[in-house]
Amino acid sequence: MLDKHPFSHNNKERIESRGRNQNMKLIIVESPHKSKTIGQFLGKDYKVVASKGHIRDLASSGHRGLGVDVEHDFKPTYVIPSDKMAIVKELKEDVKKADDVYLATDPDREGEAISWHLAQVLGLDVKTTKRLEFHEITKPAILRALQNPRTIDRPLVESQETRRIIDRIRGFRLSYLLQKKIKSPSGGRVQSVVLKFVVDREKEIKDFVPQEYWTISGTFKDKDDAEVVANLATYQGKPLSIKNEEEVKKILASLPKDYTAASLKTSNVKKEPRPPFITSTRQQEAFTRYHFSANHTQSIAQHLYEGVEIKGQATGLITYMRTDSIRLADEFIDSAHDRIEKNYGKEYLGRGHVQKSSKNVQDAHEAIRPTDLSLTPGQRHAYLTEDEYKLYLRIYNRAVASLRAPKVDALTTLVLEGDGYGFNCSNTKTLFDGYTRIYNEETEEEKKKESKIPNTIKEGDLFTVAKMDKEQHFTKAPSRYNEGKIVKLRQENGIGRPSTYAKTISTLIEREYVKSVKGSLTPTEQGDITVDALVHNFPKYRDVSYTANRETSLDNIADGKTDRLKLLSDFWSEFTKYFDAAKQNREKLQPKVVEGRVCPKCGSSLVYRKGKYGEFIGCSNYPACTYIEKEEPKVVEGRVCPKCGKPLIYRKGRYGKFIGCSGYPECDYREDSKGRVVEKGPKKPVEIPADAPICPRCHKGHLIEKKSRWGKTFIGCSNYPKCRYIVPSKDQKDDKEEK
Repeated sequence: MLDKHPFSHNNKERIESRGRNQNMKLIIVESPHKSKTIGQFLGKDYKVVASKGHIRDLASSGHRGLGVDVEHDFKPTYVIPSDKMAIVKELKEDVKKADDVYLATDPDREGEAISWHLAQVLGLDVKTTKRLEFHEITKPAILRALQNPRTIDRPLVESQETRRIIDRIRGFRLSYLLQKKIKSPSGGRVQSVVLKFVVDREKEIKDFVPQEYWTISGTFKDKDDAEVVANLATYQGKPLSIKNEEEVKKILASLPKDYTAASLKTSNVKKEPRPPFITSTRQQEAFTRYHFSANHTQSIAQHLYEGVEIKGQATGLITYMRTDSIRLADEFIDSAHDRIEKNYGKEYLGRGHVQKSSKNVQDAHEAIRPTDLSLTPGQRHAYLTEDEYKLYLRIYNRAVASLRAPKVDALTTLVLEGDGYGFNCSNTKTLFDGYTRIYNEETEEEKKKESKIPNTIKEGDLFTVAKMDKEQHFTKAPSRYNEGKIVKLRQENGIGRPSTYAKTISTLIEREYVKSVKGSLTPTEQGDITVDALVHNFPKYRDVSYTANRETSLDNIADGKTDRLKLLSDFWSEFTKYFDAAKQNREKLQPKVVEGRVCPKCGSSLVYRKGKYGEFIGCSNYPACTYIEKEEPKVVEGRVCPKCGKPLIYRKGRYGKFIGCSGYPECDYREDSKGRVVEKGPKKPVEIPADAPICPRCHKGHLIEKKSRWGKTFIGCSNYPKCRYIVPSKDQKDDKEEK
């Protein structure tokens, strides 16, 4: 007989069961878009939710606000940021209702750490909680992962945690020093090395001295009027270098009229296909071909990976986009070979590429490839933006081309000799197009550069000069690095992981360390000063090999080859020594002098300075002389103030650039950076959310989200200025730390 009491044990169970599905399985990912895609693959017994990234971060407490107890084995203290409280609450409710919980964050170091933090906060057993690993977001991949769950990889988590601790210590302490001495916001581990690349290249360009050189080319005809154009290359069998016009004149005067075809050789040359994309080569290709920024490329790739909606069904079009491995899955290779053989023939089948052993390469992921070869770019064009289509097309074709046969060319070289002078020319003819049938990287300009050698020519044929041409040249300075080249440099030198490639460049631009001009990166004055300060005070930490070796050490922690406590202790000891020495050095870096100019007020040198509104020119004798050179405002062409009719001008304010009336302060008309009219009125009252926590310092105000003069968000007390309590948000922490 059933117990009818409403609070009996049996009735309580029935009441609780109504609030949840029977055998409900919960899958937690980090991205809402990713959760939507995966949710479409699974039945009603599954619920897929997103943590929206990390749910915990290092606290800003303890020793120097590091959130790390350096005296007790570098034990970190983690907190849940205020903007994550609601998400955590929802996740806890979902866990309570679930019979099984799966953690399905990204398959890399950062993703593993997110899963570990989720387990910790949600009360899951770290040793037994199921962790799903997949490298493409397709239905078969998700189902395979569900059938083969693993547990959280603790060494990989420790690797991420160690990296986080090192970056927190370095970021916070260096930021403090840089802000105090030279007003630079930060000096992250990877960020500083990349900045040094840009600064060093700019110095190379400034120090470059062009060298003059000349070339001589001749047009020759045989007895049948067959014509060839060749370049003067040798004299008496040795390479010839022409430095000036005087040498040109002497050579032209001594050149004979008649020449013999001394050598005519043809050989077959194989050109192997390039490997499939990894993160760095994908970034380079996108920049070179389409001028996509690193951030834009990464954003597109993220969307292609997490799922594109096609006919009402979302599916991932590419595999995981943060990788440095060129390995391809056997199933993909088999599928590609079948497709190549069916559509082109056996002769087009290639052997593919083998990953060369290299430090800092993690082979856990595949290369970037299409998830399904039947999802061709042409068929999916209508469902993609133009930029998405362009990137998907390159990824698709590059992956398939990497498994095709090499291109075979017939290379013909001709040498004409006369009185010791040798003129060379060459001609290339394609015998077999191989992989280039779908992925041809040769430009029309490169094709035009080839000389054409008539088929009728034989060794021993005689030629006469039709004309000689001379041309002056100068060696060119090295080009500035663009985003693609920076990514390539990082990959070649093992600086950082693929996940940081895009973020680092955008951070340097945001902090005004570098400027991007038509895609080329140039250092600002502040960038120069920052590198000088770091090189002077922390030379070891700006060294490329040192940073690369540190990355290797972090990978070794994940592999169980390096003791994390020893690594942290060695780092702390070394860093503290450098930091203390730099702190004791009271000398501040002197600002750069403006060449050939003096202060009109006192006659002292003028210098470049940096203020809260950007760079300006001021007197070196400050504060004794307060002269500041005011920048002449630029007039907005073709526009006048709608209020008073005076010209509109571009201005700079505490929140950035804006358009204002030239009649200010009599007229206060103003537009923000997006062209929106700024209406001045009474100050709006501060809106305090109902769930805003009480300020722990004054116990009167509430903690709310605010925005700084630099546009960064932070958590502060609503009782400001009476209470100045501040909790840095994640965005603000990112300004001080290298991600």
